[in-house]
Amino acid sequence: MSEASRPWVLHVDLDQFIAAVEVLRRPELAGLPIIVGGRGDPSERAVVATASYEAREFGVGSGMPLRTAARRVPDAVLLPVDAPAYAEASEHVMAALRGLGAVVEVLGWDEAFLGVETGDPEGFARAAQRAVLDATRLHCSVGVGDNKIRAKIATGFAKPGGVFRLTEATWAQVMGDRPTIALWGVGSRVAKRLEAHGIRTVGELAGADLDVLVAEFGPRMGRWYGELGRGIGSAVVDDTPWVARGHSRETTYQHNLTTPAEVEDAVRELAGQVFDDTVTEDRPVFRVTLKVRYAPFFTQTRSRKLPVATTERDAVVAAALALAGTLDPDRQVRLLGVRAEMVMPDEGDPTPRTPIRGRL
Repeated sequence: MSEASRPWVLHVDLDQFIAAVEVLRRPELAGLPIIVGGRGDPSERAVVATASYEAREFGVGSGMPLRTAARRVPDAVLLPVDAPAYAEASEHVMAALRGLGAVVEVLGWDEAFLGVETGDPEGFARAAQRAVLDATRLHCSVGVGDNKIRAKIATGFAKPGGVFRLTEATWAQVMGDRPTIALWGVGSRVAKRLEAHGIRTVGELAGADLDVLVAEFGPRMGRWYGELGRGIGSAVVDDTPWVARGHSRETTYQHNLTTPAEVEDAVRELAGQVFDDTVTEDRPVFRVTLKVRYAPFFTQTRSRKLPVATTERDAVVAAALALAGTLDPDRQVRLLGVRAEMVMPDEGDPTPRTPIRGRL
């Protein structure tokens, strides 16, 4: 029997999305360990974008070096990343969800929050699964919650292909004894900092002294972690189209860059590509960030706020090159990345704006 109608948050997460899209294109791969990353060549420097459930059984996960993944699963099918195919599949998924009449907040290619008012949230969740399957032949899991935090975490219990409800009434029972890293928003570093204060479980975080959390993480994040331990979060699902705050380009080089001249040429190319990405946004750039990964695996980022927000290519490239000039010339570089951050449409310019000249 249905409950009284009330607002619910549903979190829809596609099961092994990228691998599943590849199987749709190549049905003969069904049931095989699939690893997608880079150009699908483990001899190159690249990381795993996703792995099928069969490959995950061997400990392969997103972000793992592709060559490591290939060693763990010698019989795996290695495939290159095909972003346009995944974006197209995602569009069909989101269209199917919007067709249900829910408010849809897209989180990425493979997940979204739904805001619905219903007396049968599980029934709505199963309707969402059917709609996605009928439209795309892709399977998804759905978490049901009374806010976004609980709905998102509930999805982990629903996988693969199921539905799970997590609310204030069941939070302590379901989550209390689990480690803090099980929370959405707590990574290994934060978990270690919490553990230093004797906070190892979600229940211990829920009961932690706020002063301790504020002293460790600051007034804003300390309070936020305390609320997270109790499953407290926003229940507002917002379907406002996402607007990029910035654009980034990043390259891992097959052979280390060994001279300042090589680094300068590489940064100039990346900065030019990033500027081209910002042009279609029709918003000026006010900050440039450079990411560098020295060999073997030490990463740094450096950022520079421009004197004035600009739509000029030369200014963006010059800022990136100035940051490159601060790098250690004696260290070999294996990765470089450039990011250009733009003024948001609903914000006043953080810096005075230069006249638009020479826009490409």
